[in-house]
Amino acid sequence: MSTVEKLKGNLKNRPATYKWNDIKRVLTNLGYKEDSGGKTSGARVKFIHATAALIIIHKPHPGNELKKYIIDFIVDTLEQEGLL
Repeated sequence: MSTVEKLKGNLKNRPATYKWNDIKRVLTNLGYKEDSGGKTSGARVKFIHATAALIIIHKPHPGNELKKYIIDFIVDTLEQEGLL
């Protein structure tokens, strides 16, 4: 089982926290492209997919871990799109 597959499995379990780099890796593997929107976007990051729903989240700061409600949003979106 690859590292990305393990990360996906962990994400399905809806952990209390999830690392930013891990979610980027999972979304990239699922065909999403990151778009930070330039200098004026602040911490807001868009993940764009050719055929699936847009995911817009805030990059965690000052730490590196996503909160539970963001994880739930991402999992719900990916499940609705049939990607997870």
